[in-house]
Amino acid sequence: MRKWWPLAAICLGTFMLLVDVTIVTVALPAMAADLDTTLSDVEWVVDIYALALASLLLGVGSRADRIGRRKLYLVGLIVFTAASVACAVAPNAGVLIGARAVQGLGAAGMFGTTIALLGMHYSGRERGVAFAVWGATNSVAAAAGPMVGGLLTQYLDWRWIFFVNLPVCLVAVVLTLRSVREAKAEGRQRADVLGVVTFTVASGALTFGLIRAHSDGWAAPFTLGLFAVAAVALTLFVVAETRHEHPVLDLSLFRRPSFTGIMVSALFLQGAAFAYLLFESLWMQSVLGYEPVEAGLYILPMCASAFVVSALAGRFGPWPPRASIGGGLALIALGSAMQATLDAGSTGGSLVAGLVVSGLGVGLVTPSLPAAALATVPPERGGMVGGAVNTFRQLGFALGIAVFGVIFQSRIERVLTADGGVPDPHGTAAALSGGQARSIVAGWPEGERAGMGQLVREAFASGLNAVLVVAAALGAVASLLVLATVRVPAGGAERQKPEAGASPRGQETRADAAL
Repeated sequence: MRKWWPLAAICLGTFMLLVDVTIVTVALPAMAADLDTTLSDVEWVVDIYALALASLLLGVGSRADRIGRRKLYLVGLIVFTAASVACAVAPNAGVLIGARAVQGLGAAGMFGTTIALLGMHYSGRERGVAFAVWGATNSVAAAAGPMVGGLLTQYLDWRWIFFVNLPVCLVAVVLTLRSVREAKAEGRQRADVLGVVTFTVASGALTFGLIRAHSDGWAAPFTLGLFAVAAVALTLFVVAETRHEHPVLDLSLFRRPSFTGIMVSALFLQGAAFAYLLFESLWMQSVLGYEPVEAGLYILPMCASAFVVSALAGRFGPWPPRASIGGGLALIALGSAMQATLDAGSTGGSLVAGLVVSGLGVGLVTPSLPAAALATVPPERGGMVGGAVNTFRQLGFALGIAVFGVIFQSRIERVLTADGGVPDPHGTAAALSGGQARSIVAGWPEGERAGMGQLVREAFASGLNAVLVVAAALGAVASLLVLATVRVPAGGAERQKPEAGASPRGQETRADAAL
């Protein structure tokens, strides 16, 4: 029994940090009202956390191999806990958003080390079980966030979304100190500071640019400037990685089709499976008038189906990654497509069947990704690859929210423009995307409110359908790519230790032959 305590410690922290990615989605209207700001402003509470997490994961995973994975995990827990307190007592939106950025920093310290810690503590069939449990934790956390957030917001207060982290963090710290052992690469290695900085700037500027395109337009000078910064930073990142002896991400790994397929599927997973939940929650609350708990309940079946499949993977797996990842992404695509049939008369129940199917796919993909990724590299590089997998996943979520936001608002504006009766389609579309559906309808003359309400429902349904179709396309493309590229045995190839004296960049293992 004692051998599973490290798994419990790692899964507890993972659950907490991933719940916090989506837990605030149903609480945004309550936050906006309490802090006397707009819903568009507090959407940054979601975006800044996902962005900080995605931007910093790669650097954290790589540094963990050098300074200690357990140490970074504990530091991340402590920073996450302190930031949670700051979020809970935030007096205004600015402080809340800043505290969420720090919380994302702590979450990166935790999430960037989890895969390497699991790979270090377990091997063989036990590793398959460990990753299945970790995968189930991922699936449940991401899907259960809206439900937990709805319960806390409706029956206590939105601030309890952050207060509830405190006891969980304390338990996770104690378990980690007692059961998780330390490991780091031997020898002193020069840190790839330029690689970390340029990647962080590139991913942050790209995501911020997409968000500003959503609000300011694609041709706005600030939006174009952000895209230019992202392009320059990405170019510098590539140059830095090719010249550094110990890069934060060894780009030569992308010559291996299996590694590339795994990373792309990680990028598309979060966008195709979870990024649209923010817009569905917005639709259910601002248009259909559901309470936060009710909106969360409609998303709960996704959580349940993902948990069941992840549990079955631990019991009857491991299954070949090509089949589990490719098949899971195909199910995610199918589930998104099943939801893209909304109209003005649709209710939350219209989403349930598609969410269940998507959850089945999430349960297949999530535990398979890290195991397959670890099989592509030597053990001492597990931190780098684990950080890369989680980086691509969270970057996919942050980019997904930004891209879907642009699609969502553009589609709503097109419907309003086609109707011809709305004086300012662009401004009205922006307000609707910001959750102001009720105030928009209430602002119309009494005799025209019913017609405007019908138009708003049509526009929202059309916007959601467009987002869901794109999510389905992402899942389908990723599935085909995985089926064409990934060649990792079931359970992952047991990686050989490198020969003494071999440098990380020059290490080749017999496991690579399977790729």
